[in-house]
Amino acid sequence: MGFQIKKFRDIDLNDNFFDSLKADYAEFSDWFNKKAENKALIHFDENNVLNGFLYLKPEEEELNIDPPQGKLKRLKVGTMKIDAHGTRLGERFIKKIFDYAFYEKVEEIYVTIFNKHDSLIQLFKKYDFNLIGLKHSNNGSENVLIRKFSGEDVIYNYPFITHDNNSNIYFLAVKPKYHSRLFPDSILKTEDSTIAKDISYTNSIHKIYIAAMNGMENIKKNDIILIYRTAEDGKSAYYNSVITSLCVIEEYKNINEFNTYNEFEDYCKNYSIFDQKELDTIYKLKKYKHVIRMTYNIALNKRINRAKLIDLGIMSNENSFYSGFGSVSYDQLISVLQEGKVNEGLIINQT
Repeated sequence: MGFQIKKFRDIDLNDNFFDSLKADYAEFSDWFNKKAENKALIHFDENNVLNGFLYLKPEEEELNIDPPQGKLKRLKVGTMKIDAHGTRLGERFIKKIFDYAFYEKVEEIYVTIFNKHDSLIQLFKKYDFNLIGLKHSNNGSENVLIRKFSGEDVIYNYPFITHDNNSNIYFLAVKPKYHSRLFPDSILKTEDSTIAKDISYTNSIHKIYIAAMNGMENIKKNDIILIYRTAEDGKSAYYNSVITSLCVIEEYKNINEFNTYNEFEDYCKNYSIFDQKELDTIYKLKKYKHVIRMTYNIALNKRINRAKLIDLGIMSNENSFYSGFGSVSYDQLISVLQEGKVNEGLIINQT
C-alpha cells in the first residue's frame, strides 16, 4: 500500500489501470516496454489496487511544441495518472513532482494533457501551471502547461518559502497521533507507514490544524511554522520530540469567526484530521480557538530532537519553558535546515 518506486519491468502493464493511457496513446505499450529499466512512482490504495502512476524525466533541450520553447533545464511530467476518488491523492503527487524538481534544480516543469482530462488540468493550474502552447502528434493535440519555479503567493511560490520583514517564524507542537496522519512524508522510521492512509487530509498539500496554545492568535498569512512532533507517552522528550517539517500559513481564523457549525465544518472537513463528531464537539466547546490553514512545504531529511533544539537556542531545558508554541529567529531557522539536511535554497530571504 502507499507509494512505491519500481522499475517499469516490475509494473504490470496489463493492469486495468493503464487501459485509458493505452486508449489515449497508441504507442503507450511499446513506450512502456522500452522504459523497462527506468523507474516510476506508483501508489496502491488500501485494497492494494493500483491507483496512481508518475514518470518524471529531467530534460535540457528545446521544446518542439507550438509555439517552440527555447532550451532550458526542465522536468517533464512524462506520464501521470491518478484514480483518486476524492482523496486528494493528486495533490500528494504534485508535492512529489515539486520535491523532485527542486532536487534536480530545474528552471521549469512541464506537462502535456488532452482537453478531455479537465480535472487534471485544473489540478495543475491550481499550482500555477500555465498553458503556453500545444503539442501535436498522431494521437491529437495536447495542452502544454508549464510551471516556472518561482512565485509570489503562498500557493504559487510552493514549495519555496519566502521570509520577509512581515513574516514570523514559530514552532508548533503536534501530538504523535495527529502528526503522521497530517504529514505523511515526515513519518518517523519507527512508525507504521500504514498510518498515512489514502484520505483527503493525508494527501493534501493544504493542512488545517486546530489548537489552543497561547500565542497562536498572533499567527498570520506567510508566517513559517516548524512542526514539532512530541514524544510518545513514556518516552523522553529530550531525545524523542523532534522537528520534522516546515509549513507556511495560508490563513488564521479564530473559531468565533465562524457564524455557524456548517460554515466551520465546510472550512475544516477536507484538510483536518478531525471527523464530523470531533468537529462538532470542538465547535460547541470553543476550547480550541485557533484554526490555522497551512501548506506542507518541507519534510526534513534528518529529524532534530529537543536536545539539539536546546543547543540551537530554540528551546530550553528549564522547567518553566513552554514547548507547545514559540518564536524562532531566522538564523535558527537556517540552522534547522542545515541540521535537517535540507537545501537552504528553499528559503527565499527578502529581509
